[in-house]
Amino acid sequence: MSLGWPQLLLIALLILVLFGRGRISEMMGDFGKGIKSFKKGLNEDDVTTSASTPAPSQIENSKSTDTAETKQADSSSTSN
Repeated sequence: MSLGWPQLLLIALLILVLFGRGRISEMMGDFGKGIKSFKKGLNEDDVTTSASTPAPSQIENSKSTDTAETKQADSSSTSN
């Protein structure tokens, strides 16, 4: 038992009569805003995730800097 065009048209007409054209427009506008907000949230999460995870080259650079600072601190503490 499938729905044909006449049944779908009747259902659409009943919804239009029950809710009115203005209310349906409001609901569709709110639905569209919700979808846009959802997509924006997904994009922000992607940017945040990629920004918070440093690239491997950044990790190596920070390790070499930390090692140089540690050696420098060790040499200054032994000379005192």
